[in-house]
Amino acid sequence: MKRREFIQAGAAATLLASLPRASMAQQSPFDPQPGPWRRFEVTTSVQVIPGGASRAWVPVPAVESDYQKVASNVWSSNGSVRLERDGKYGAALVAAEWPASESAPDLTVISTIATRNRKIDFSRPDAALRLDASSAKFFTAATELIPTDGIVRDTARDIVKGKKSELDKARAIYEWIVENTYRDPKTRGCGVGDIKALLETGNLGGKCADLNALYVGLARSAGLPARDIYGLRVVKSAFGYRSLGAGSSNVTRAQHCRAEVFLTGFGWVPVDPADVRKVILEERAQPTTLADPLVPPVRARLFGAWEMNWLAYNEAADVRLPGSSGGPVGFLMYPQGETGGSRLDSLDPDSFKYTITARELPA
Repeated sequence: MKRREFIQAGAAATLLASLPRASMAQQSPFDPQPGPWRRFEVTTSVQVIPGGASRAWVPVPAVESDYQKVASNVWSSNGSVRLERDGKYGAALVAAEWPASESAPDLTVISTIATRNRKIDFSRPDAALRLDASSAKFFTAATELIPTDGIVRDTARDIVKGKKSELDKARAIYEWIVENTYRDPKTRGCGVGDIKALLETGNLGGKCADLNALYVGLARSAGLPARDIYGLRVVKSAFGYRSLGAGSSNVTRAQHCRAEVFLTGFGWVPVDPADVRKVILEERAQPTTLADPLVPPVRARLFGAWEMNWLAYNEAADVRLPGSSGGPVGFLMYPQGETGGSRLDSLDPDSFKYTITARELPA
């Protein structure tokens, strides 16, 4: 029932003016549970405005797991196209190139995936779920934007001090980020993920690529294998949170990265402290607080669960784009392009230019 139906007519205008504008009412408590698979089709259309020989790189889903299956990635173009993979992380991308003589470079990539919600049952550990030494070393290593020494290591040590189990350490880092960071609406795109700068400046604001990268860096510094997963929201949240889903079928700006931490006995555990801060900033017309009734259910569940109205592209960091004349990108979540030897702004799809649309397919 709508709120205005509870308000007496004579006081309606006054009361409505004094109340914050709430988001869509929740359909059910925020509690993602593994269930039926859902199928989605995502179409990325690129039209480079040429200034010479041009290239484009479009990330495609490469994560195969108990929460995502990749059915197909197909493409069409008036250029030369190939599927490439990052040798270190296995990220997949469609790479296209056009000669300077091509006046309208064009590329369309269609990905079809299936996803289902994730939730870890922390009451039922499985001793067989453990990471081998080589993998543990890989997922605790530093990257260009995620160092594991200095202020990152010192902060992690302070957070987990006195915590004995992996689970307690992982949860403490999650709660620290939820309590101490904030979502900064002025941050471009999803942020850059420079966690050392966040900690050194003491300005702990950013978006998902900043806050969830901070989780990964702190976890790795505490000896917990962790990784970012870069992806895209594809449909609305089934739980009524408008901030936790795509607003329409046009998902050009719906990129979102998440994090995972590996805990012995539980495997890869999904976490997303950045989305807790997103709910606080965006779910109502005015930013609210951790105490708002909308927030605790999300905070409780986003350590150990994900709603899979989202696709996972890859976990790659410091990615070199095949054939590019420029340097590596910190992560691969947006289409990338170059023309005349100059890198295009991946955060400005209107001038790049590209669009991404998504639709759910029949089960």
